[in-house]
Amino acid sequence: MSEERAPESGDEIMSEELTDLAFGMFTIFMEQQLEKEGTCLYREIEAGTDLSVRCETLLTAFCEEYPPLAPALAMLGTATDIAGLYAAGEGIIPTKTTKSYWIQQDSPDVHPGATGAEDAGKWLIFLAPEEVDVAWQKVRDATAAGTLGIGAKVSTAKENEDSRDDRKVIYVFTPDWSDEEDVMRVRNELKNLGFVDRIGYKRNLDTYAGEYREKGKRVTYYSV
Repeated sequence: MSEERAPESGDEIMSEELTDLAFGMFTIFMEQQLEKEGTCLYREIEAGTDLSVRCETLLTAFCEEYPPLAPALAMLGTATDIAGLYAAGEGIIPTKTTKSYWIQQDSPDVHPGATGAEDAGKWLIFLAPEEVDVAWQKVRDATAAGTLGIGAKVSTAKENEDSRDDRKVIYVFTPDWSDEEDVMRVRNELKNLGFVDRIGYKRNLDTYAGEYREKGKRVTYYSV
């Protein structure tokens, strides 16, 4: 009988990454189901809903549809354990989220990929960790209500080697950087939410071109 090999650090990292990926995919799977029912994950959690039974039902369906991810997802425990992660804020509260680098919220009736289009751009709001949870709730709710941009996302507590400091950032997307009227409308809405300090706006096309990696390059297209 061959001797069982002890897991190496690289194996553990890969296992953790795969588990986080599986959890992220399951969260999207759940959000799609909840959307069909006219609700969403954060609303259910904030209402105090116990998602254990729903998680159990969806977990079975998810594993049937994505069998390669089933073992990785099982590393998190039972459906009740996964529901407990959501109840504790995983994937909902930035400072409580450690399994994904971002939490995203799309505006109603907007294609999920719209925020990644080359013509799109985003306002950037940098915040101290102790400020980000409340700020994200404001932006998230306004985005979900359709009164802000086409989508928003926030960085989380998951350690990111690309981060330059310990600040968190919220992106608020608009569909067309050249539509200055709409870009400034979103900026005014952010001011109404309490974000009155000067912030910058970046175009996706500049980000994709790597314009912000070079010293001396202008890092914002608008700054208000």
